[in-house]
Amino acid sequence: MLPEPELRRLTELVPGDTPAGAAAAGTPGAATPGIEEFCREAEALLGPEGVLREEAVLDRCSRDWAHMSPILAARLPAGRAEVVLRPTGHDRLPALLSLAYRHRVPITPRGKGTGNYGQAIPLRGGAVLDLTGCNRVAEVGEGWIRAEAGAKMSDLEARARAAGQELWMFPSTFGTSLGGFLAGGSGGTGSLRHGTNGDGFVRELRIVPCTREAAPFTVTGAGALPYIHAYGTSGVIATATVRLAPARLWTGLFAAFGAWAPATAALAELVRLEPAPRLVSLDEPALVRTFGADPALDRDAHSLRAIVEEEAAPAARALVERHGGRVLDTRPAPEGPALISSLSFNHPTYHLMKAEEGWFHLEVAGDVLLGDTSAVKAVYPGTVLHLEGMRSGTVGMLMARYRDEPTVRRGIEALEELGVRVHDVHQWYVDRRVELVREAAARTDPRGLLNPGHLRAG
Repeated sequence: MLPEPELRRLTELVPGDTPAGAAAAGTPGAATPGIEEFCREAEALLGPEGVLREEAVLDRCSRDWAHMSPILAARLPAGRAEVVLRPTGHDRLPALLSLAYRHRVPITPRGKGTGNYGQAIPLRGGAVLDLTGCNRVAEVGEGWIRAEAGAKMSDLEARARAAGQELWMFPSTFGTSLGGFLAGGSGGTGSLRHGTNGDGFVRELRIVPCTREAAPFTVTGAGALPYIHAYGTSGVIATATVRLAPARLWTGLFAAFGAWAPATAALAELVRLEPAPRLVSLDEPALVRTFGADPALDRDAHSLRAIVEEEAAPAARALVERHGGRVLDTRPAPEGPALISSLSFNHPTYHLMKAEEGWFHLEVAGDVLLGDTSAVKAVYPGTVLHLEGMRSGTVGMLMARYRDEPTVRRGIEALEELGVRVHDVHQWYVDRRVELVREAAARTDPRGLLNPGHLRAG
C-alpha cells in the first residue's frame, strides 16, 4: 500500500464502530439471527453452488495477510464468516444486498483476499460476498477500460495491451481483483507518475448500496472518492471504469550499489527521468538476500531496480554509473518488468518475514529516508529499509525486530519527530477520507451491515 501525503497515525485498537445512527450488526462469535433463512433465500438466487458453508471455505474467506502484523496477529482470528456467497455476475448483487438488508445480515465484500491488514475480515460474522466470480472485462475504449469488480488486474492489463494501451497503475500483487485494489489497495506499479488509486485513476464506479431496494447508482470523478479505499463500508463496487494510457515498451534495469547514500541519490534522479519510469525500487542487502537467487540481484549490495522505457535505458544506465553503481542486467518485458514489480511495495516485507520470524513493518514516507539514515535506524535497532521513488516524494517500508506494541508506538513518535511520515499499518479501520466515507455510508448502509467493525463512528 502507498501512503498518501496526509498520512496520519492511529494509536489504538478498539472494537470497531458502526456508522452513526446505525444498528449494531452482529456479535463476534455469535450466530447471526435469521442466518438460516437468509441462506435459503440466497440459494434460491444463486443456486447451491453460490452459497457455501464448508468449514474450509469459511476459514479461507475469513482471513487475509493481517498476520504480517504481529500486533494484529495477536488479535486473530478476529471474525469468521457464517456463509460465503459467490455470485457469477454483478447483476446478482442488488438482490443479495436487499436480502441482507431485510434479514439484517452483515455483508463483507471481498476480492482475492490479498490485503495485508484485515480489510476484508468479517469482524461481525454474517456473509462474505466473494466477488471473484464477477470477473468479466466489459469494454475497452480510448483511455479507459470497464470491468466487473472481480476481474483480475492482470487480465485488464492484457486486454488493454491488446488495444495498444496500458493501465495507469496496478498493485504489486498483479493477480489482485479490480474491486479489491480500489476498495482496499492504494497504489503500485505506475504510481510513480500517477499517484494513488484515488488520484484520478477511477473514472466511474457502479455502486450497490445495502438498502431495502439496493438500487445501483453510478458515481464519476471526485464522486467516486467515498468508495475508494473504503473497504466496502460505503457500498459494494459492482463495476469500475479506470484509466488507460498509450502502451509503452518497457524494460527492467537492475543495478547494484556499495552504499545507501549514492543509491538513494540515483533513485531520486531516476524518478525525474524522462520519459517517466513506471517504477523505481531500492532495497538493502539484508532484504535482497531473502529474494530468490538471480544474477541481477547482488546479495551483498544495495539493489536499485527500475522499469524504464526501452529508449530511456541508456540514459538510466549512465545515471546509475555516474552515481557509482553497476548495472547488472537489463531485461525486456515481460520478464524484467514483471520481476521488478513483484519485488515492489510490501513484497520485500513478505520475503523477509517468510525467511525469518520476529519482524514488524511500517509504511514510511519522506525524503529524510534518502542519504544518511543513521538517526532513522537508531529508533529501532536492526532496521532495514525498502524505498519506492515517487514524483510526489519518497515512500517505503521500514522493517525492524518486534519487541512489543508499546515499543512500536514510541518508535512511531520518534520517527515523526525526525520528519518521517508514518502510516500505522497495525489496525484494520478505514483511515483515508473517513468523513466522506461516513457521509456516504449513512445513505448507502443505514443499518451498518457493510463490513461492520471497519468504519469508526464520527
